[in-house]
Amino acid sequence: MRVPRLAAAAAGWFGLTVALAAAAPGPGIAGSVAARPAATGPAGYSVRANSVGALADVAVRPGVQHVGRVQASPPTTADCEKLYKVACYRPAQIQQAYDLPSLYASGVTGRGRTIVIVDSFGSPTIRNDLAVFDQAFGLPAPPKFTIIQPAGAVPRYNPNNSDMIGWASETTLDVEYAHAIAPGASILLAETPVSETEGVHGFPQIIKAEQYVVQHHLGDVISQSFSATEQTFPSQAAVQALRGAYQLAASNHVTVLAASGDSGAADLELDGNTYYPFPVTSWPDSDPLVTAVGGTQLHVTAPGKAAAPTVWNDTYNRAANEFAVGNAGPNPLAGGGGRSALFGRPGYQNGVKNVTGGHRGVPDISMSGACNGSADTYGSYGGAPAGWSPACGTSVSTPLFAGIVALAAQVAGHPLGPVNPALYRLAAAHARGIVDVTKGDSTVSFTQDGQRHTVRGFTAGPGYDLASGVGTVNAAYFVRELASVAGR
Repeated sequence: MRVPRLAAAAAGWFGLTVALAAAAPGPGIAGSVAARPAATGPAGYSVRANSVGALADVAVRPGVQHVGRVQASPPTTADCEKLYKVACYRPAQIQQAYDLPSLYASGVTGRGRTIVIVDSFGSPTIRNDLAVFDQAFGLPAPPKFTIIQPAGAVPRYNPNNSDMIGWASETTLDVEYAHAIAPGASILLAETPVSETEGVHGFPQIIKAEQYVVQHHLGDVISQSFSATEQTFPSQAAVQALRGAYQLAASNHVTVLAASGDSGAADLELDGNTYYPFPVTSWPDSDPLVTAVGGTQLHVTAPGKAAAPTVWNDTYNRAANEFAVGNAGPNPLAGGGGRSALFGRPGYQNGVKNVTGGHRGVPDISMSGACNGSADTYGSYGGAPAGWSPACGTSVSTPLFAGIVALAAQVAGHPLGPVNPALYRLAAAHARGIVDVTKGDSTVSFTQDGQRHTVRGFTAGPGYDLASGVGTVNAAYFVRELASVAGR
C-alpha cells in the first residue's frame, strides 16, 4: 500500500503498493489522450503544464511499510484479531470467498497461461519465499517461474537500501497472491533496474520491460501495483509518450491491470509526504487501456463463508491505523477512485455516464484489499525480519484479479486483451459473476500543517460507482462469463 514517505519511515510494514508518476487516455478503448480540462481543485491546483523534462521531479517508488509485524508461522484470522485487532486471511479463505474451489475442481487453475509481474529490483529471495508460501498452504509450485531483466541488469541487492527493501516486499506480495488465485499459471517476474533517487527516469525502463514482454509474447496479463497522482504529472503530452506499452499490449491482446491506490479520494502530492485536499485520481490506473482494480473488505465468518463485501476504508479504524501506519489515525487507508483529470470518458463507460460525466471513471472492478482483512505473506529478503506478515492495499487486489484473468484466459483458450468493455457489458447484463458492492465509501481524513482535512469521496450503491467500480466477482460464474465475452 502507498503511504506518505515520512509515515512509512516512522512505521514500516508489509502492506504494499507502489508509487509511480503519470496521467491518462480518451474516448473508446483506442489509445489517444483526450485532453480534459486541467484537474479541478481549489487554490489553483492543476496538472503541471510544463516540459517533459519536469518528469525528473516525479519519483518511482514503492509505498511499502514494515512495522515488524512478523511471525514464525502463518497467522490465522484469530491470531491477527488477537494480536493486531484486525483480521487476516490465508489463501484458502480468499479462494473460498471468491468461490474458486469449484473452478479448481473442474481443472480451471490457469494452466497454459502466464501472469506477468512488473517490479523494480524484484526480490533476491523470491524463489525460496514462494516455495515456503506454497508448502505452508498446500499450493503446487507454478509450472514455470521465470525472472527476466529486459531493461538492464538489476543492481546487487543492498539490505540497507530502504528502496530495495520496499520493492522486495512488493514483489513478494505480487508473486504470492497472483499464484494463490491461479496456481496452475506460470509466473514471469520482470525486474527493472530503477532507483527512487532517479525519479521518473526509471519509468521508461518499466515501459521498456513491458514492451519486451508483449513483443516476445511472454504473458497473458500484466499486473502493476504502482500509481501516481495525475496532478503530479508535468503535462498531458508527457503521458502520451509513456503509453506505448499499453497501446502495444492492447494490439497484441494482452490484459493490463493497475492498482487504483490506497488513499481513498485523496492521494499524495509531488513531495510524497502530503495529500491533495480535494478528490484526485492516479495513473496508470486511469488509462482507458488499463483495468483499474480497487479495494473491498471481505467479511469472512468463522466457518469460512463470506458475507457481502464492502468498500475498503480503514481510515477511521483505529486498530487498522495502528497496525498499518503506527499511529491512531485517521490516515487515508482506502481504495482509490474518482474521475480522471486527464482522460475523457471511454466508450465502454457510456452506459455509466451519469456517474462519470465526461471523464474516465475509476476503478473498474474491485478485489480484497482491506487492512482489516489482510493477506498472509512470507518473505526472507535482507533488511527486514524474515517470516510471515499480513499485507493490505490495492497491491493485494491487483494480483488477485490478475489470477482471475488468467483463469478466464485458460477457459477461453487465448489471451483476453483489454477486458474493460467486457466488464461493463457483463455488469449491464446483470451477469451472475458480477457481485455488486453497495456499502461503503472512499472519504478520508488526515492532519496536515496542523489542520484536520477531510476529502469527501464516493459512496457505493447499486450499479457502477466510483468507490468499487462495477463491483467484485463470484469467480465460479465470472471466469466463464469473462471468457465468453472478452475480446468480442
